[in-house]
Amino acid sequence: MTTAPFPTTLAPVKRISLWRRYLRRPLGVVALAVLLVVVAVAVLAPWLAPFDPNLVDFKLTHATPGDGHLLGGDSAGRDILSRLLYGAQTTLFGAVITCAAGLLLGVPAGVSAGYFGGATDRVCSWISDALQSVPGMIVLLVVAAGTGQSFVVLMVALGIFLAPGYYRITRARALSVRKEPYIDAARVAGVTNGRILRTHMLRAVYAPIVVQTALTAGIAIGMQAGLQFLGIGSASTPSWGQMMNDGFQNMLNYPLILLWPSIALGLTIAALAFIGSTLADLVSVRSEQPTRRDRSRVRESLAAPAPGDLAERVASGSHAHDAEDCALRVDNLRVGYAVSNGVKEVVRGVSLDAAPGEVLGIVGESGSGKTQTIFSVLNLLPSGGTAVADGIWVGGREVGRLSPGERAALLGRSIGYVPQEPMTNLDPCYTIGHQLVEPLRHVHGMSKAAARERAREVLVQVGITDPDRVLVSYPHQISGGMAQRVLIAGAVAGRPPLLVADEPTTALDVTVQAEVLELLRELQREYGMALVIVTHNFGVVADICDRVVVMKDGRIVETGPVERIFRNPEDPYTAELISASLDDTESRQELDEAWSRESPAALDRVGEKDGAR
Repeated sequence: MTTAPFPTTLAPVKRISLWRRYLRRPLGVVALAVLLVVVAVAVLAPWLAPFDPNLVDFKLTHATPGDGHLLGGDSAGRDILSRLLYGAQTTLFGAVITCAAGLLLGVPAGVSAGYFGGATDRVCSWISDALQSVPGMIVLLVVAAGTGQSFVVLMVALGIFLAPGYYRITRARALSVRKEPYIDAARVAGVTNGRILRTHMLRAVYAPIVVQTALTAGIAIGMQAGLQFLGIGSASTPSWGQMMNDGFQNMLNYPLILLWPSIALGLTIAALAFIGSTLADLVSVRSEQPTRRDRSRVRESLAAPAPGDLAERVASGSHAHDAEDCALRVDNLRVGYAVSNGVKEVVRGVSLDAAPGEVLGIVGESGSGKTQTIFSVLNLLPSGGTAVADGIWVGGREVGRLSPGERAALLGRSIGYVPQEPMTNLDPCYTIGHQLVEPLRHVHGMSKAAARERAREVLVQVGITDPDRVLVSYPHQISGGMAQRVLIAGAVAGRPPLLVADEPTTALDVTVQAEVLELLRELQREYGMALVIVTHNFGVVADICDRVVVMKDGRIVETGPVERIFRNPEDPYTAELISASLDDTESRQELDEAWSRESPAALDRVGEKDGAR
C-alpha cells in the first residue's frame, strides 16, 4: 500500500497584518477604544462643549454638579466639562508636536547611523548620549522663560529630548538589516544609498517606530501636564495640567475639581502605555505567526499515511534499528512551510534513523529539504512552518509526546547542534567564555568554576592551543575557523548522545574544512555520539559518513552505506551528484583505494579536492 502523492501547494495561508493581530488582544482593544474616545472628544469639542471654556460666571465658582453644569464649576467660575473637553485638544496637539519632532530627528539619524556606521554613527551617538545626560525638565523651564512660555516651542523642545528613544531603536534595527544579503544585492545592482534608506531601511524600522510613538506620546502627555501644573503655558488655553493645578490648590475643600482632569489624564496615559506594550509584544517576533485555524488546516492537509505504509518502509530497510535503540529516528516527516502567498510542502514523507556511534550524512542540493528536516527534529522551524510525522524519536524518547518545555530541554542535553556561518552564530556582545559557560551552568547545573573549567577543557579538545586567551576574547577577535571550533566545543561540552552539524564546513577554506571534519570524527569516536551531518558536499560524505541519505525536492531518493552509494548508485540523481563531485578518474581511484585500505588520510585528500572545486 502506498501513500497518495502530496499536493504541490497547500491551502493558502493569508498574511495577517499587524493591526488585525492587534485586534485579537482584548486589553489592547480596550486601550485603543479609550484612546479613540479621547481623540473623538478632542475633535468634536467645539460641538460637544456646552459653554465657552473661558466664560467666567461668578455664580459658578466652586459650584457642585447640576443646574446645566454636569461637572460643576472651577475656582474661577468656568464650566469644568467644557474645559475638560477642550483640554483634550491641547493635550493631544502637544503629544502630536512632540512625537513629530522626535520622529523627524531620531529616525533619520538612527537609520543613517546604523546604515553608514563610521563617523556618522559616532557623531549621532554622541549627540544622543548628550541629550540623555542633560536634565530635560530644567532645560524646558529655561526654554519656557526665554520664549514667553510658547506652547509649541515647549513641545518641540520636549520632542528633541525624546528623540534619542527613536534613535536607539532605529539604529539597532538598521545595524542588523544593513548586513542582510538583499542590501548587498541592491548595492551591487547600482541602487543609490538614498533609495536603499527610503525603501529597505525605513520599511524595516516601521514596526518599532509605531511602538515607540505610542510610548513617546504617553511620556509627552505626562510631561506636558507637569509643566502646565507648574503654571507654564497660556492661561487662556484650557489644559488638563492647568485644571489639576487649580484642583490641587482647592483639593481639601473641593476635591471634585481635581478628580475629573486626573481621571482623563490617567486613562489617556494608561491607554497609550497598553497600546505600546501590546504592539511591542506583537512586533517582537519578526515572522508572521499562523493562527490556530491556519495550523489546523495545514495539519489536515498533511494527511497521515495508511497503516500499512510504516510496515512497508521498515520491511524495505528504511529503518535499520528500532526506535528505542536509535539516537535519532524520524518516521514519515512532512513539513508545510508558510510563505507570503500560501504554504508549500518542502519535506515529503522523509524517514531516517541514526544509531548510537554512527555517522549519517544527509546530502542534497539547495532546496532539497535537508535543513528543514533537521530543523523539524530540533523544533527550530521558522514561523509559518508546520511539521507532521508518524513519530520523531531522540534517544528512544518520542518528542511528540513531550511538553514544549521538555522538548526544548533536549537541546544541549540530548542534542548538540553545530550551525553553519560560525561568525553570525556567536553573540558579538559577549566573550567566548561567557557563551560557553552560561549554557553549562543553566542547562547542566554546573557551578561557575566547574563550567569554566569544562569550557577550557573542550576548547583544548577541539584543537585551540591558547584556551585562556580565547575564553576572554570576543567573536570579532578570532578567525572563522576558530569560531567554528568554538561552536563545536559548545555543542559537545554537555556530552550529548546526538550531534547535528548543519553544513559545518561551508564557510571555511579547504584546509580548515579538513581540520574540522577530522575534529568531528575524533569527537564522535571519543564520546560515542551519533553524528548527523547535513551537507551538499559529497566529499564530506565520503570523508566521514557511514551511511548517507540523498534528498531531492523534499523526498529521499536513495539511502544506504556510503561505499555502496558511491560505487553503485541506484538513482540517476545520486549518480549525477557524485559525478559532479568526483568528475575525474583520479578522484574515483583514490576513493576506492581509501576504502580498500580504510585510510582516513586518503579520504581527507578526496574531501579536500572536492571542497576545492
